[in-house]
Amino acid sequence: MASSSTSSIDKSFKYDVFLSFRGEDTRTNFVDHLYSALEHKNIYTYKDDQRIKKGKRISDELIRSIQDSKFYIIVFSKNYASSSWCLDELVNIMECHKTIEHTAYPIFYDVEPSEVRKQSGTIGEAFAQHEKAPAAGKWREALKEAADLSGWELKKTADGHEAKLIEIIVEHLALELCSIDFSVDEKLVGMETRVKGLISSLEIGINDVRMIGIKGMGGGGKTTLARVVFDQMSFLFESKSFVENVREVSSSSLSGLMSLQCQVLSDVLNDKGISIRGVHEGKNMMKRRMRGRKVLVVLDDVDHINQLEALAGEPYWFMPGSRIIITTRDEKVLLAHRVTLIHDVDLLSDKEAICLFSRYAFGRDIPFTDYEELSEQVVRYAAGLPLTITILGSFLCGEDKPEWEDALERLKTIPLTETLKILELSYTALEDDYKEIFLDVACIMKGWSKNKIIHVLESCGFHAIIGLRVLQQKSLITIDHHGGNEYVLMHDHIEEMGRNIVRRSNPNMHEKHSRLWKNEEIEYILANDLGTEETRYIQLRTTKLDPYIVIKGLGKMKALIYLSVFMVTDNPSIPELDTFGPSFPDALRYLEWNGYPFRSLPKTFQGNNLVKLEMLHGKIIQLWEMEERKVLDKLRFLDLSYSKLRTLDLGLTPNLETLNLGGCCDLVEIPGDIWMLEQLKSLNLNGCLVLENLPEDLHWVRCLEDLDLSSTNIKHLPDNISMLKNLKFLSLDKCNSLERLPENIGRLKYLKELSLSDTKIKRLPDSIILLNRLNFFKLRRTSLEKLPEDLSGLECLTSLDLSSTDIKYLPDSICELKHLEFLKLEDCAFLETLPNDLGHLECLEVLDLSRTKIKYLPDNIIMLKNLCELHLDKCLSLEKLPEDLDCLECLVLLRLAQTKIKHLPDSICMLKHLKSLDLNHCSLLKKFPAEFGRLECLEHLHIGGTSISQSPLPESILMMKCLCVYGSTGILKSSDEIQTFFSEYDDQYDYQYDVTYDYTYDYTYDYTYNYTYNYTSDYTSDYTYDYTYDYTYDDE
Repeated sequence: MASSSTSSIDKSFKYDVFLSFRGEDTRTNFVDHLYSALEHKNIYTYKDDQRIKKGKRISDELIRSIQDSKFYIIVFSKNYASSSWCLDELVNIMECHKTIEHTAYPIFYDVEPSEVRKQSGTIGEAFAQHEKAPAAGKWREALKEAADLSGWELKKTADGHEAKLIEIIVEHLALELCSIDFSVDEKLVGMETRVKGLISSLEIGINDVRMIGIKGMGGGGKTTLARVVFDQMSFLFESKSFVENVREVSSSSLSGLMSLQCQVLSDVLNDKGISIRGVHEGKNMMKRRMRGRKVLVVLDDVDHINQLEALAGEPYWFMPGSRIIITTRDEKVLLAHRVTLIHDVDLLSDKEAICLFSRYAFGRDIPFTDYEELSEQVVRYAAGLPLTITILGSFLCGEDKPEWEDALERLKTIPLTETLKILELSYTALEDDYKEIFLDVACIMKGWSKNKIIHVLESCGFHAIIGLRVLQQKSLITIDHHGGNEYVLMHDHIEEMGRNIVRRSNPNMHEKHSRLWKNEEIEYILANDLGTEETRYIQLRTTKLDPYIVIKGLGKMKALIYLSVFMVTDNPSIPELDTFGPSFPDALRYLEWNGYPFRSLPKTFQGNNLVKLEMLHGKIIQLWEMEERKVLDKLRFLDLSYSKLRTLDLGLTPNLETLNLGGCCDLVEIPGDIWMLEQLKSLNLNGCLVLENLPEDLHWVRCLEDLDLSSTNIKHLPDNISMLKNLKFLSLDKCNSLERLPENIGRLKYLKELSLSDTKIKRLPDSIILLNRLNFFKLRRTSLEKLPEDLSGLECLTSLDLSSTDIKYLPDSICELKHLEFLKLEDCAFLETLPNDLGHLECLEVLDLSRTKIKYLPDNIIMLKNLCELHLDKCLSLEKLPEDLDCLECLVLLRLAQTKIKHLPDSICMLKHLKSLDLNHCSLLKKFPAEFGRLECLEHLHIGGTSISQSPLPESILMMKCLCVYGSTGILKSSDEIQTFFSEYDDQYDYQYDVTYDYTYDYTYDYTYNYTYNYTSDYTSDYTYDYTYDYTYDDE
């Protein structure tokens, strides 16, 4: 049998390495250890494990494997030459070695090179039996040629230590493969040469701790170079960490450096639970815990010595062999930290620059014929700076010659040294409103989510969606996709260019800048009352200023339209502002003050331009003092969540679209004048714990789409709520006093989500079946005893959660829900049977029956062609599975823990996509089907507490390359070649499949079992489901 390690395969070859060896000499010792080491480094290796009988000829398949391998390791041992098979192998290897694509390396294990070269000594004795063989001549020649190659002799390498020799061989091959398998983005012109230069200075084979600096100007490619080297070389280290934006993160908050220390420790130790209370503690923890691993760490964009002292204080923090790469614009930072290996980033040569520019301007490697001279002029002006070249290429792409010539004429007036002005060409080409959007992003909003930026910009009067698109097309911003969200990013150099535009008109008079973002500058201006009408945007994060001083200092900023303040104050009282005291500028359109310390808005503030008012976690009790009634008729978004709000006059905000009062624990009621909010689309009252009733006139809010009443003390919904014709989302989770729904709730014909978990609801109104647009229905942990008999009207339902209810049966009509994808019934303690036609749920992907009294599954369950997950764990009455289980062709996860299953049907072996099978504590299960090894995708197998755990696995399981078995250490007596990981009762792993799913299980069973399962997939859904199961076992 041929086994191969898992890894990335080179583009040109099927295997990275081919091992040639004499099995009886080295199979179970040196070669086995070498193969494991290669596998650990993700080097794809061919090792022929068949027991070859004497006289058998080398197979065509083996010849193809030799030809499909890049490198050959020939392990010469005492009996190597006794095998005609090995000698035929060697002949083929040497023939391939003569070509430029292949390289062979001999290892002289327990023989000397001269013995192989001359066929003397033990090699001569072994070869003697072949003297009269027809192939003896070519075998001798192959032995001689191989002995003359550069390789390793065990007794002369590392004092004869096999482990050290293996380490040397593996590192050598890894570096060779790294230089061969060099793949970077096609637009990163000239990167290969620069990467090789940096790798050579790393000197990976030297066993010291080395800090290497990469210095250069912004936009010169420092981060890109570090990232490519990191991606290429990180597999040679035990742990790795790439820390981006050190400068930005460390300066953004008081805890910035601590968060970076946590990131490094978490990455290196693979422990997401790292917690640090201070930078000094972080240093001590890094000193203690980083020494045990050879690591590769990149610290990107360092600009101050304290950052290096906190993140890579001294070489002795790290294990010998570790490498720390530091990128910076300031060489002094490196010198101050005694970094002696400093790598300068070379700017692009003229040839590289033309190629890079052409790829952006023309979509090819060279310019169009008519544009060659113009392109050369552009490249000369760009002076080899990659970022400038890409921006100019994007700027001129698609433009005619006159535009090129005009742009080049303009460039002639800008000195080459003023890189920011070169970058400004793309800014100059923008229309005025797009210029303002660009400056807003550069000065304040870089790194924000795209949705938030659009929200803010639209509040300030801009067409944000098209504006951001224009900036992206001009290469002034990039959109990064992360965690399902989009974020707006901008290169440091372009950010500097934008900020320079704001500062340069009055470089020494910050108070005259249109945008203020530096805390120290803002604090100085406010404290000294230096505000001017030039300032339009302020973002302040402070713990120093008195809030009264802040508002007073804003008084002269008459044109201020955006104000964002995050303030922490220790004053437990709620002060009032003087009647004729300071006020916010009336031009404000977007006002955000997290932790607002006053009981109301300033009395002299008109607020007649406000579009968004957000005061989270503030002490505001009411918008205005009682005698004030100022109408905020432009206000569309109001967020006073987690404030001290007691009452709200909604007549003053007639055009609200979003009202968030979540977490306002002092709010007793919603004013009856809510009917005036004709434009209101979203109302969030989640966590208003003392709120018991809704206004009777709520039904007049005809535009309402989203109503969140979770965690309130609501006892009932008014019957006329059914008149909210546009309502799409209704959440009543944790309304512990809610016992019933309105009988006419079915009139909410546009409702998509209805969530009733943790309520006292026992029955559903008959009209519920009229909700024919309902997608998501959650009834988890309610007292519900039965569903309506006819559910067919819920024709759009995709997710139904009945977990932990008192449901005794499911009506047959549930099988008519053709779009149902998730059906969750875990902990339905009275549920004993399922509908016979359950298999008609053709779209079902997840079926969770955990901890129910189900005794059997309906036969037609095998018709669920799209089922990905089947949860049957702790179904204590379940004794068997359907025989035709293979029909569940999409099944990825099957949980059968603690069932009475006695045998697995043979058809289970045909589940080609099954990745996880949980059989923990299936005490009656004694063996696997003979063809169990056909489960080629199986990665995780749990067999703790079964009879299987004490028995050898079937031979077929030896073919399962990626299998991890959990629950017993006694099962591998005959299967030592499986890639296996054992962790008796402490498992943690991640999956990535089709749905966003998180599970946490805590088992207590004379030990603690923590098992975390994260499941993510390509399935497009707006929902995230969280399960928490607590088990306690008292079994012996």
